[in-house]
Amino acid sequence: MAGDGLQVKQFRYASDNLGYIIYGQKSAVAVDGGAVDAMLEFIDRLKLRLFYVTQTHTHPDHICGNQALIDHTGAHHLNSEALSQLNELVLDGHNINVYQTPGHTQDSVVFYTPGYLLTGDTLFNGNVGSCFSGDMGRFFESIKMILDFPNKTRIYAGHDYVTYSMTVARLIDPDNPKIDSFLQKYDPKCVYSSLAEERMINPYLRFNDPAIVSNLKEKALPHATEYERWVSIMSLP
Repeated sequence: MAGDGLQVKQFRYASDNLGYIIYGQKSAVAVDGGAVDAMLEFIDRLKLRLFYVTQTHTHPDHICGNQALIDHTGAHHLNSEALSQLNELVLDGHNINVYQTPGHTQDSVVFYTPGYLLTGDTLFNGNVGSCFSGDMGRFFESIKMILDFPNKTRIYAGHDYVTYSMTVARLIDPDNPKIDSFLQKYDPKCVYSSLAEERMINPYLRFNDPAIVSNLKEKALPHATEYERWVSIMSLP
């Protein structure tokens, strides 16, 4: 729990997908609500009103539970068009900020409430999403925006790719001692990292780190600017 603010509950579905309920004392929002039955049981048990159903982006695995949740609860659907017009939601007197993060898809967003950042497929724990939009420049700006959040922020992603991500991280940054310690605390029952940890183990966020820059030089990849380094890292391994 982040102080006296909102709380976040994680739900696993379809093997590695992760969805969320953001909730206060009375009301809740479902984000990437594929775990329909578990989410309905949770809000019923806590006697919450599901006020909104929404998503981090509109890939099928992130919207597959929307209609069922709406049908069972009467919640309002915030689609991508609605999200593009919003800066924040208010739930039980607390703000949930909505940030546009194009890159993985054009309609990708992240949701922030103090202590928590729901990043969908923009930022995974130890990795980033594929740039299906084709717009690497905007994706880079989205990642840099995320890096401005407080270090203690808990990163809740759209998939559990931790084991794979750390394998990739070792290939890009083989001498990083933080990777093993990060894996030791990995718990598939609740998958998260802090932004501070991401700065230490996620090679896609460490485009200014001397070790990463050195590795890019050794591979004769472009590295003169932040953006060149970002694109070069995205081309690896």
